[in-house]
Amino acid sequence: MKKLIIAFLLLNFNIHLQAQAGKISEENIAILEEYEDTLGLVSYMIVNDSLPENRFAATKKMISTLVQALKVENSFNYPFEQIRSAPILYPADSTFRIFTWQLYVDVDDYRYYGAIQMNTQELKLYPLIDRSREVQDEEQDLLPPDKWFGSLYYNIQQFDTPTGRKYLLFGYNGFSLFNKKKLIDVLHFEDGEAKFGAPVFVQEDAATGERTVRNRIVKEYSAESSFRMNYDKTYEQIMFDHLIVMGGSYNQGPSNVPDGSYEAYQLKEGEWHWVEKVFSQTQDKAPRPEPILDGKKVDILGKEKEKNN
Repeated sequence: MKKLIIAFLLLNFNIHLQAQAGKISEENIAILEEYEDTLGLVSYMIVNDSLPENRFAATKKMISTLVQALKVENSFNYPFEQIRSAPILYPADSTFRIFTWQLYVDVDDYRYYGAIQMNTQELKLYPLIDRSREVQDEEQDLLPPDKWFGSLYYNIQQFDTPTGRKYLLFGYNGFSLFNKKKLIDVLHFEDGEAKFGAPVFVQEDAATGERTVRNRIVKEYSAESSFRMNYDKTYEQIMFDHLIVMGGSYNQGPSNVPDGSYEAYQLKEGEWHWVEKVFSQTQDKAPRPEPILDGKKVDILGKEKEKNN
């Protein structure tokens, strides 16, 4: 795997080519379509091939082919729709796009790969090198692209702060057989460099007023549970299941599972402030429909009721 990482670095790091993110020529479309056919095939193999050696070979081919494809002039505007197992996300401002994919090694080993392609006149790529197992403090460490908290991103949400625009990245990490992780990382660019993590998640103690600030949010949960964490456009909040500790099955041990309630983060002046409970409405009586036969002149079968003599 070290060879794959080194190859990715050599092929991707600091690639600068004169290219405008404009209309793609017919000639280049034909070239990109050929690359896309290969990328579609190898991305499928990475996820579905039963042999580990084939999945590793497909990953290596994915890296080299993607780099060559992105070197094509104006490739930023080519959608690569056949790469279905490697999500490609764009923020609303389209200043970049981000590719991520997952390699399954065994039940307790998932590895992640990715790249950020900037939408600039010169093609610039940031390789993302998964170092999630080496992160000391998951919610506090500030990470460069070569020490990335690897994950498969499924959503992106931009927001503005007093220090500039930042981007929330919602990701999934397979982690282990019994427990999975979801996270919200923060991507921003400073001095031409990509950086992950920013002090934007704020939790305040209602009693003391003490503030706890985090650079990212990481939630570990039981693989047997369905855990939701995403941006909700209706409520304009980051919403996620509240987790409680329960005894796991087999050799799992205690694990986190949703209890049916929701927490959230609400954006206020460039910071995401914790909301302890999203839905807190209560009723004095349990909701129930009106009785369907009371006061009716027909019975449940629709027949007219007999009058009592």
